Amino acid sequence: MARQKKKSTSAKSRSASGIDDHNQDEAEEQGLASDEAGRLKIKKNYEELLGIRVEKLKGRVLNREKINKSIDGVYYICFSCKRISHNLDEGLVEDPLSQVNYCAACAKEKGIKAAAS
Repeated sequence: MARQKKKSTSAKSRSASGIDDHNQDEAEEQGLASDEAGRLKIKKNYEELLGIRVEKLKGRVLNREKINKSIDGVYYICFSCKRISHNLDEGLVEDPLSQVNYCAACAKEKGIKAAAS
């Protein structure tokens, strides 16, 4: 009978699981729902990935996702505050004149109304 190799975890998977555990603990401390915690984690990943290019990409949509059959999620960079946002968390308002995206708070400050859809 042949000997079987023992399964060992790689260093990469160990470090990734440690990061996930840390983010999950952080989300639980803040009292967020699991989907909100996931969006927060993705936003932080975008911030790390984009770095200084946020200035160049402000007002643009980064990614669209299908949450279920009737709800679409959109990650975008607010033109005014330059934060990475999600339409379900911060709201999404597109300026009809310049076609750039604002979070709900910045749109309210600038007096831009959301288009009725």
